[in-house]
Amino acid sequence: MKNEAFKFEIQGKGGKARAGVFSTPHGDIPTPVFAPVGTQATVKSLTPAQIAETGASLVLSNTYHLYLRPGDELVAEMGGLHRFMNWQQPILTDSGGFQVFSLNEMRKIDEEGVTFKSHIDGSTHRFTPEKSIAIQENLGADIIMAFDECADPSNYDYNVQSMNRTHRWLERCVAAKKRPDQALFGIVQGGIFADLREQSADFVSSFDLPGYAIGGLSVGETKEEMNAMLDIVPERLPENKPRYLMGVGSPEDLVNGILRGVDIFDCVLPTRLARHGAAMSFTGRLNLVNKQYARDSRPIVEGCGCYACQNFTRSYIRHLLMVKEMLGGTLVSIHNIFTLEELTRQARKAILAGTYADFAEKFLADYPTN
Repeated sequence: MKNEAFKFEIQGKGGKARAGVFSTPHGDIPTPVFAPVGTQATVKSLTPAQIAETGASLVLSNTYHLYLRPGDELVAEMGGLHRFMNWQQPILTDSGGFQVFSLNEMRKIDEEGVTFKSHIDGSTHRFTPEKSIAIQENLGADIIMAFDECADPSNYDYNVQSMNRTHRWLERCVAAKKRPDQALFGIVQGGIFADLREQSADFVSSFDLPGYAIGGLSVGETKEEMNAMLDIVPERLPENKPRYLMGVGSPEDLVNGILRGVDIFDCVLPTRLARHGAAMSFTGRLNLVNKQYARDSRPIVEGCGCYACQNFTRSYIRHLLMVKEMLGGTLVSIHNIFTLEELTRQARKAILAGTYADFAEKFLADYPTN
């Protein structure tokens, strides 16, 4: 079912890079965009107001985890994710596929779906395409994902089987979806193999969906292998729909992805790094627990507009991290998410100005490769 609430307007292009706006029932998403991950209906250590202050316009939550706790039916009873977590801007939920397939020996795949054991208590559960859609409809996100299989990217024979299964499951997801106020994205798979990626992109594109995702990357392959797939896939997807690269969130990967026509990104990286004292910048990472910052009165990054950099020093934040005060991780998380939001804002501005190729070249030249 189509809904006029979901529109994608491209406002500018520079090579393959695009700047646009994706409209949803809970507001517009300017693209390119980075979505912080709120696995358990919360971006770790941050309030919704703090997330909004970074400039984030989209948050991702996790179907697998919310199904297990507190339960998707409870979330529906509480009014859906937007009301439950008090985030009134757009939300995206993944299908649960990546988490289920990451369980390895704790899951069994068949044509109908996946039987798996909870990582919490070992209880047995089963996801099918229909079940994944039903859970996501209970959660009530604006953007929902088709149930897919995320396979080892380097095993060709298994990727053939996995990709074809993912395609059959997409057909079932499309048939199962009932809510017109949610945008279902199909997912392109195929590992690091160009022929499979082309087949998958063409198959998924044959469905008139509000948007399309690229899955199965940033799961162990090299950066060169990932970029080689991104040289192929985005341009085979419909020009007038948003393209979402799943689970990718380092600054250089965002710049490279945008250069190749990707519009949406998400990743746990900014908050995960923050909890270990690692701060992001446009010129690499700073390990704030290093002794050299003990008497450093500068902000994390000079000139940064985030709350942490506007109000606190490296010395103070290092102190918080060293004594394991929660505020330390919170401040670095604010900074890291702001950094990625600012990067996509600057990328968007450069695309609209017709200078993105120069922007990307300079950024990548300044960014360390290791």
